[in-house]
Amino acid sequence: MNVFNKTILIRPISRLLVISGVLILTGCATVGPDYTRPETELSRDWSTPLKRGLAAREADPETLSTWWTAFNDAELSDLINRAVSGNLNLKKALARVREARARRGLAEADLFPTLEATGSANWSLRNKDTGTGKTSDLYAAGFDAGWELDIFGGLRRSVEAAEADILASQEDWRDVLVSLLAEVALNYVEVRTFQTRLAVAEGNLETQNETCQLVLWRYQAGLSDELAVEQARFNLENTRSQIPTLRIGLEGAMNRLAVLLGEEPGQVHEELEKHVPIPVTPLTVAVGVPAEVLRRRPDVRRAERQLAAQTARIGVATADLYPKFRLSGSIGLETLSFSNLSSAGSWVLSGGPQITWAIFKAGAVRQNIQVQSALQEQYLLAYEAAVLGALEEVENALVNYGEEQQRRDDLFKAARSAQKAVELARNKYQAGLTDFGNVLDAERSLLSFQDQLAQSDGAVTSNLVRLYKALGGGWTSMAPDEKK
Repeated sequence: MNVFNKTILIRPISRLLVISGVLILTGCATVGPDYTRPETELSRDWSTPLKRGLAAREADPETLSTWWTAFNDAELSDLINRAVSGNLNLKKALARVREARARRGLAEADLFPTLEATGSANWSLRNKDTGTGKTSDLYAAGFDAGWELDIFGGLRRSVEAAEADILASQEDWRDVLVSLLAEVALNYVEVRTFQTRLAVAEGNLETQNETCQLVLWRYQAGLSDELAVEQARFNLENTRSQIPTLRIGLEGAMNRLAVLLGEEPGQVHEELEKHVPIPVTPLTVAVGVPAEVLRRRPDVRRAERQLAAQTARIGVATADLYPKFRLSGSIGLETLSFSNLSSAGSWVLSGGPQITWAIFKAGAVRQNIQVQSALQEQYLLAYEAAVLGALEEVENALVNYGEEQQRRDDLFKAARSAQKAVELARNKYQAGLTDFGNVLDAERSLLSFQDQLAQSDGAVTSNLVRLYKALGGGWTSMAPDEKK
């Protein structure tokens, strides 16, 4: 290439570099509002008085992160580990995290220049009426480059929104995880509760069958009437009729548990077939204060990040009010003969700045800004609703856990007295000192109180699980990055 051709190439490139430097140095503005985290005024303490088993001291992060281990149930811990690796909803949430990361990459790519390689070969033939009647060829090859300079920060706001979306998707994954851990524990407790209720029903069935035989012997001996026999029988059969319903509930709880693990229904039946007691709750649970809960809750954190992302999108929309600056250039070869494509005389170079400005769009740009601002207001309200919902969930969980423990204590006393009443009534009836109605009432009460006690035992443990969930426990021991 001769000196003249070199000069042709160097001068436009120098101009492009100068223009680029000037625009970059002036490109410090970022339009749109800067995000500030909403300030939330909270009470220092819970409105619910903390009853037995609850303490207002700061919750231990390690205990909350693996709260299920407080029940000292190896089977429960194993089920939770399997759910974390196999649950389909959790995998779906993780896929959304990967999607958000890829979208950030798309947004960041717009900040950098683009370079494309091109090549073409064209042939044309004009007829004698409109041309020479000869065939002409044109061969071309080269590179096209372009760069949109982010003078007013629209692209940077887009990246900012994408970053917030990533964090929101991570909090969504954590929220799904918190719910999953609680659902596995709740269904496991439900399985054990149904098994306990079945044991209660079968135990009472055996006792009532003995009572029925006793009444029948007394009737055959002329010491009782037929009414007592029939009363004993319908009491026995009524208890027997409750067992299928309990088995249906047990089957459903086991199937639901298997699906939570990402397995087919029926896969956990064998390992859970043996009846073990309902997991016992720890003696004391630290619940902390409202501000701590909001810092931990993934749903609140997700709502805050969604608000941040939408605030950045107002800036993206606002940037459309201003001109866009783009540098473009191309360097290549053009020749009428393919054999001359690499010769010095076939070089072609072009380039320069480009400015576009939407002068008139019938108000569409400003309307879009209003749309994005209205969406920001909605996300702010959603964040405030998430805060109130989180506090409500914790307050309700505190009440339920404390009051159910009192109910369990009362039912325990009632069941113990009912057991004693059954023994006394049977002894007196056998001795002929009372009629069979007292035995019948005592046995009905015993079954009712023992069944309610079993349900209350399960409810106390379930309510503690819900409390751990409301406190935002469970997600800090794992992160979506570890599941890549």
